[in-house]
Amino acid sequence: MDLFDFTDHAEKAKPLAERMRANTLDDFIGQKHIVGENSLLRRAIKLDRLGSCIFWGPPGCGKTTLANVIALSTGGEFVRLNAVNSGVADVKKAVDAARENLRLYGKKTYLLLDECHRFNKTQSDSLLPAIEQGTILFIGSTTENPYAAMTPAIVSRCRVFEFKRLTEEEIEGALWSALKNRHKGLGKYDVQAEDAAVKHIARMAGGDLRTAYNALELAVLTTPPRPDGGITLTLADAEQSIQRKALSYNEDDYYDFLSAFCKSLRGSDANAALYYAMRLIEGGCDPMSVARRLVVHSAEDVGMADPNALNVATSAMVALEHLGAPEGLIPLSEAIIYVCEAPKSPAVKKAMFAAKEDASRVRDDNVPSYLKDNSYGSAADKAQSAKYKYPHDYGGYVPQQYLPDSLKDRVYYRPTDNGFERRVKEIRREKGMPAGDGRDGEGK
Repeated sequence: MDLFDFTDHAEKAKPLAERMRANTLDDFIGQKHIVGENSLLRRAIKLDRLGSCIFWGPPGCGKTTLANVIALSTGGEFVRLNAVNSGVADVKKAVDAARENLRLYGKKTYLLLDECHRFNKTQSDSLLPAIEQGTILFIGSTTENPYAAMTPAIVSRCRVFEFKRLTEEEIEGALWSALKNRHKGLGKYDVQAEDAAVKHIARMAGGDLRTAYNALELAVLTTPPRPDGGITLTLADAEQSIQRKALSYNEDDYYDFLSAFCKSLRGSDANAALYYAMRLIEGGCDPMSVARRLVVHSAEDVGMADPNALNVATSAMVALEHLGAPEGLIPLSEAIIYVCEAPKSPAVKKAMFAAKEDASRVRDDNVPSYLKDNSYGSAADKAQSAKYKYPHDYGGYVPQQYLPDSLKDRVYYRPTDNGFERRVKEIRREKGMPAGDGRDGEGK
């Protein structure tokens, strides 16, 4: 057995997800908002002008693959570390090697750090000089919000790109390609797959292409061949491989049930909301999809009428995530009932859309001078800053203009008379504040 045999065996031993990993931008799947034609990232890669960056998004959406494509496209060295099991010594070793590559060969080194949010301050500080000096081009990969979970010093030196879950259509296309590809995929098995089987895997993968590839490979490798040696992949095989039953309703019914669930929440009908939730789940819908909709509606339809609804819904989603089904369905059901029985108000949603419209249409960035950060300003700036009225010096509230002049009379949040929002109005009036219901003379 020669070296080529070992190489071939090593390649075959790789899982399908690894073998099908894209090597070029043209082969990369999804994230068109990031790598589409004429996008900033695509232009930077082609011109070899990409700086340090952070890829933030859910699992299996292409963060590591794109980092690898970048390294291959630019001809640089590619070093991969995982923040879970790498320390300062590993970083120092990678940086030293990168410095030598740059000095001797003029070759850039891309350092991909998986789970980069797990790096503590000391570990992050060990990277800063290398990033600042351009010794390495840092690419952090994380499923957590980097602005909240990472050291600000690192984030401020990187451009953050947010990745989205892949669509069912994108995953389905990738699965068909894997079935046809004889070199890297499953083409040599002569698989005849039912459309329903591939669609089921794509739908149940939840936007995670790695999960979809793993399920497809498992289904193909465990399905007995036909007499002619080929393999027929059925919906039942797909269900077993991804461990989720196919929806016992068609796609139109799925969206109808989901719509009915949402409208039952809004309509305060706990019986109907529970039924549609269980109908969705029993039919094969991921319970987390129901939980996510519940969290949205706890803010959209209940909002400030009962602020605790959002806490209950979010807690139920976390409990479901950690417990799974069937135990996790109990707190989910409790939260559904709570959101249904809570008083309703659309005031939060209306306030958000009104503020968003002004933010995009008016875009007045003239912040009142006394609200600006004048810590390092001139004497004149500090004099303006002194005009700021510290509310706690006035018992917690003092009338003061906060919005820019062009928006100073805008009222976005208008509490209703439902639930806690009635108390919000009372508190505002007790403080001498406009109640926000349009009866105090405030601007529209």
